[in-house]
Amino acid sequence: MPSINQNNAYPVTLPDFCNLGVMLRVLVIVNLMGLAAALVRVHGYAAVWGELQQVSLMMQPALLLCLALLCLLKKPLLRLPYPYGVAAVLTLALICVTAVHTLLLNRIFIFEGAGRLDHAWLLTALTTATLLVYFNMRSRILSPAIGEARLQALQARIRPHFLFNSINAVMSLVRSEPQRAERALQDLADLFRVLMKENRELVRLEDEVNLCWQYLELENLRLGDRLQIAWHIDRMPKDAMVPPLILQPLLENAVYHGIEPAAEPGEISVNIFHSRDQVNLVIKNPYLKEGSHHAGNKMAMQNIRERLQLHFDAEARLKCEVQGNYYLVHITLPYVKAEAP
Repeated sequence: MPSINQNNAYPVTLPDFCNLGVMLRVLVIVNLMGLAAALVRVHGYAAVWGELQQVSLMMQPALLLCLALLCLLKKPLLRLPYPYGVAAVLTLALICVTAVHTLLLNRIFIFEGAGRLDHAWLLTALTTATLLVYFNMRSRILSPAIGEARLQALQARIRPHFLFNSINAVMSLVRSEPQRAERALQDLADLFRVLMKENRELVRLEDEVNLCWQYLELENLRLGDRLQIAWHIDRMPKDAMVPPLILQPLLENAVYHGIEPAAEPGEISVNIFHSRDQVNLVIKNPYLKEGSHHAGNKMAMQNIRERLQLHFDAEARLKCEVQGNYYLVHITLPYVKAEAP
């Protein structure tokens, strides 16, 4: 049997340079390296501020220009094999530094503190290499969340009682409603097919919602009228790209923790809408304050947080709160459109 690391090795790619979190990290790291360069070039702390101003006057325009170009060229850069992408980023950074250095030394912008161009190239290459190594290591550190998601899908999210109860419910329909039993078996097969995939890439939101429909149809076989679903998806952007299995575990938690322990019927509300270049996923289910049925809910939430961070960095958020007799989960992530085939 292959090891977990082999099964779940996350593909190495360039960071998303349009992502706010990536930009902030680049700005912080580059400015720290600029400070280090200023400290190396002077003797005594009294002259550090003046030297830092000299370095920043050239570094900041080149940095902002490079970030803007990297964001504009994000899609073609991400299509390149990783080594070629690294070479392209380094080349672009050197071009930006050269352009800014030339402007600072020409007749319009005379700046004697610009320094030698070869020194600027060396510092640019070192800074670019440091950034790419940092983002590579960060991706490798976060990528186990994908492998953990697959393991949890097999061990925790699809609980044995759900499988057994679904099969028993299908068996009870085989003679009385054979067509419905056939559809239920197809839904069960589709659900497990998705859960056992590697699930590394983003998927269309429409496909994720269809999977949730299939899952809830299976739960409805055994819970009947006790399970009521209110869908609010009129404003859902069907072409939005989301991490796979971002909704199904939340709905399973809603059923397991909010519907099953209650004696009365309960309603799960699913609200998906697009607002200000963001996609909002809101799930609300009954909340019973008594009992131990809340145990185990945090594991799925933490797993989803890690995958949101891996795919969208600081631009995605997950918020959980209790509102009276209801438990609400609100996911906000950037509106990334699916590419046209």
